[in-house]
Amino acid sequence: MLRFLTTVIRRDILLAARRRGDWLTAQFFFVMVTSLFPLGIGPEPTMLRSIGPGVVWVAALLACLLSLGRLYADDHRDGSLEQLLLSPYPNTVLALGKALAHWIINGIPLLLIAPVLGIQFGLPGDALWVLVLSLAIGTPILSLLGGIGAALTLGLRGGGVLITLLILPLYVPVLIFGAGAVEGTLSGTGAEAHLSLLGALLVMALLIAPWISALALRVSVE
Repeated sequence: MLRFLTTVIRRDILLAARRRGDWLTAQFFFVMVTSLFPLGIGPEPTMLRSIGPGVVWVAALLACLLSLGRLYADDHRDGSLEQLLLSPYPNTVLALGKALAHWIINGIPLLLIAPVLGIQFGLPGDALWVLVLSLAIGTPILSLLGGIGAALTLGLRGGGVLITLLILPLYVPVLIFGAGAVEGTLSGTGAEAHLSLLGALLVMALLIAPWISALALRVSVE
C-alpha cells in the first residue's frame, strides 16, 4: 500500500510538472489577492498588521478552492481514475495519495511565499514564523477536506460552484484557528491553543476524509 501511495503522489506531481500553468494559476492568485490589500487599504502599519493574518489565510483558502476542480477531473476524463479504483489496494489509499499530492503541489508553494507576503503587512519575525507553521498544519486539512468535495461533485456540471458550497463551511474552523494563531502572537496571548486545535483537526481529517472521499469516488464513478 505504501508503494501504491507513493506511486499516486509521484504520478500527480509529474503530471503537474508537465502542466505548470494549472497549478501556477493558484499561486499567482494567492500572490495577487494578498498584494492588493495593502494597496487598497493604505500604508497605515497598525491596520495592515491587524488584517494581515486574516488576509493571507483567506487568500490561501481561496487558492486551494481554485485548484480543487482538477483533483479528479482529468483522471476521470481520460479513464485512468477507473483503472486506479480497480487496483487491489483500498480506495482510501488512492484518496489519501491524491490529497497529499494536491498539498505538495499547491500547499508547499504557499508556505514558501507566505513569509514574503507577510512582510507587506508589517508582521514581526515571530508572527511570520507562526503564520508559516499554521499554514503548514492547516493547508493539508484544506486538501483533505477539498478531496471530499471534488469526489462528490465529480462529473457534475458546475462542479466548481458545488465544491465551494459544500466545502467552504468546513473550511471556516481552519480559517479561524489559523488566523487566530497569528493574531494571538501579535496580541501576546500566545498561539499554542490555536495551533493545538489545528493539529487536532489535521488528525481528524487524516482519519476520516480519505474514507469519505473513497466512498464518494465509488458512487460518482458508478
